[in-house]
Amino acid sequence: MSSVGQQQLRVEYYYSISYNQLLDATVRQAYGLAKLENCMGNTFRMEGPTGTPTSQPCPGAQPQPEVLEPSPCRETWAGKCKFLLSCLGYCVGLSNFWRFPYLCYRNGGGVFLISYFIMLLVTGLPLFLMELSLGQYGAAGPITVWKCCPLLKGVGIAMLIEFSLVSLYYVVIVAWAIYYLVSSFQSPLPWSCDAPRNADLCQNTSGSTSRVSASEVFWNEQVLGVTDSSGLGDPGTVQWPLALCLLTAWVLVFRRMLKGIRSFSKGVYFMATFPYLIILILIIRGATLDGSLDGIRFYLSSDWSRLQSAQVWSDAASQVIYSLGIGLGGLMSMASYKKFDNNIIRDTLIIAIGKYLTSFFTGFAIFSVLGHVAWRKQVPVDSVADIGLGLAFVVYTEAFSLLPGSLFWSILFFLMLSMRGVDNLFRAIEGIATDSLDRFPALRDQRRKTALLGALCTSFYLLGLLLVTQGGIFWFMLLDTYSTVFGRIVVALFMCLGITFCYGVKQFCQDIMDMIRQCPAWYSHMLNYFKVCWIFFTPCLLLITLIWIFLDSYSVPLYYDIAEFPGWAVSLSICMGVLTCLPIPLWAVVALYRESGSLSERFQKATQPLDSWRTAAARDVARDVMYMSAIITAPPHGSSED
Repeated sequence: MSSVGQQQLRVEYYYSISYNQLLDATVRQAYGLAKLENCMGNTFRMEGPTGTPTSQPCPGAQPQPEVLEPSPCRETWAGKCKFLLSCLGYCVGLSNFWRFPYLCYRNGGGVFLISYFIMLLVTGLPLFLMELSLGQYGAAGPITVWKCCPLLKGVGIAMLIEFSLVSLYYVVIVAWAIYYLVSSFQSPLPWSCDAPRNADLCQNTSGSTSRVSASEVFWNEQVLGVTDSSGLGDPGTVQWPLALCLLTAWVLVFRRMLKGIRSFSKGVYFMATFPYLIILILIIRGATLDGSLDGIRFYLSSDWSRLQSAQVWSDAASQVIYSLGIGLGGLMSMASYKKFDNNIIRDTLIIAIGKYLTSFFTGFAIFSVLGHVAWRKQVPVDSVADIGLGLAFVVYTEAFSLLPGSLFWSILFFLMLSMRGVDNLFRAIEGIATDSLDRFPALRDQRRKTALLGALCTSFYLLGLLLVTQGGIFWFMLLDTYSTVFGRIVVALFMCLGITFCYGVKQFCQDIMDMIRQCPAWYSHMLNYFKVCWIFFTPCLLLITLIWIFLDSYSVPLYYDIAEFPGWAVSLSICMGVLTCLPIPLWAVVALYRESGSLSERFQKATQPLDSWRTAAARDVARDVMYMSAIITAPPHGSSED
């Protein structure tokens, strides 16, 4: 073969294991090169005479009859900004517009801001970082990720049960938003004073001002139909327009799930930033209303004596956990699709701070309108409304009815709210889907995946019909106030204790540093702060909050409007919260039973990470670290050596 007729083939292999990891025997055993080549597709770049790279099978690859056909590789985020904005959207969601204003109003405004910020620093940030780190390092869903500590696999199961409960009523909020969106196409707006049916409610003559606004009547009578229900034991009939909105919400979630996480790349910039434009518009308009300063004064004033109330602190802790999405597995699922070397501490700080600032500025939009409504009713701001969790819907609709071009702004706002709710619900249901696909890779087939997601969405829709009956708001409040909050705090507590004392807080911090690789010195100081929180402050505050919620549920009656919840309802709600956490001790017993030896030996074995725990780390940690190239000389096609 002449040298002129020779063709030089350059084969470049990019393996996902650093040199030091490759030398480790256990890592070599878990991630053989054949398995890596299968995952990478056995592709390389061929440089022919024209220099044009083409994708070809690796020449001379040895057959491996003993190796099963690899399952499809996991999806990953299209870029760092996509993941960061998606997480920001996960946290900056309905809770900012719906739950935060209600709790802030109930707890005296500015005092709640203080307690909320403190609980965010001491519980929210540490738990948020812990969930993101577990998901990113393990590249697995909320159940599979507990390969790091098999004893705590029940925590992942409890997360998915909690997700199921939250999804049942969270999607109802999306249905409310869709209902308002459809109603916004009517002119005039059906909750405004311009609507003929609201003429009697909007009289403003001397001595005849109505104490109930048109937006409150629309909320209670048209949306909920709660005026036809006597309480929790009288659910009444299904509100079929609302049931149709609920079906629409689940269909949208189903379609988004089929597209996967990369579907966010098209609209993530708009969906994560558009809410801020709406908030800014509402703040500007609210500031121009009569009486708005009274509402802002109530929002920023601080009655320091309220800090002695345990309810303020328990509400702050529950809101932090709720708004950051802790205890549901959604954070783990999202982080599991991220590259191994993503800067997890940076993301945690940006998202958590952005969450607090967004809630803070949203308060100005809400309370400026509340001040105006109080001015119109001639009542104090703290007595302007008694509509509980529907406060935001009543106040926002009141604000839009006062804006020029009210139809346009109402449509934009509720379209944004609906889309944000669907996106947040997608991220939550991703927890179940991710873990199912990780445990059963065959489900990644498009047809099987469609069947799985269809079954999930249909089941949740049918179960959620109870919450769109005329008395559904009572069940909604029961789930939101006690069941899910109680269960999520228990899940967060066991997760924190398990990682800290079973897996080892020192090893966990080292895992975080391994992911970040090169990092500034202040990251180490930041990790020391988180370490102190994980060991002492976070579990202590969670335990205190848990005890207070349990005691408060029986000492303080729960109301919606003038209807008081019966004692059996509160007991049922607490039992539901406890039952969701039963998998934690049950699986711990199973894990100990499967091991051999004395109780202490069984415990030690059950808390040891499985050999496959560092699969994701070995796969992703060094895509750019290890570079292997080989120069292969081969004859051109059709030639032969003499």
